[in-house]
Amino acid sequence: MRAVIQRVKKAKVESNGKITGEIGNGYFILLGVGENDAPEDGLWLSNKINNLRVFDDSDGKMNLSLTDIEGECLVISQFTLHAKTKKGNRPSFIKAAKPQLANELYESFCHNLETLTGKPVQKGSFGNHMEIESVADGPVTIIIDTKNKE
Repeated sequence: MRAVIQRVKKAKVESNGKITGEIGNGYFILLGVGENDAPEDGLWLSNKINNLRVFDDSDGKMNLSLTDIEGECLVISQFTLHAKTKKGNRPSFIKAAKPQLANELYESFCHNLETLTGKPVQKGSFGNHMEIESVADGPVTIIIDTKNKE
């Protein structure tokens, strides 16, 4: 799994003219599920994200986690994070998981985050066109790939 985590002041996603998810202070996460990913990847990644200390403490240092600030999460499934661009100019998405597996692991990841944070995770509309608005805080953007844990 690959995740792009952005610290935000607020974010929202719309699909077909309807808001499907909206948050205040917290994380806007793009999640790419690969063909070789498993539930264990989602569990590891959700724990890592929840425990990241990238929110400012009273001294202005990045020292607080999502749980510490009682932050929220908006998670969007993003198969294009597995784009291969070595050859030519048209990306290949062959390494992205098929929709059924991707949706199962996406939902499992979101459930794990809900359990860890004690808050509902806001989501996009899986497999559909979406419009996303976010207000980055910092900006702070972190990329994590479960295949590169070390």
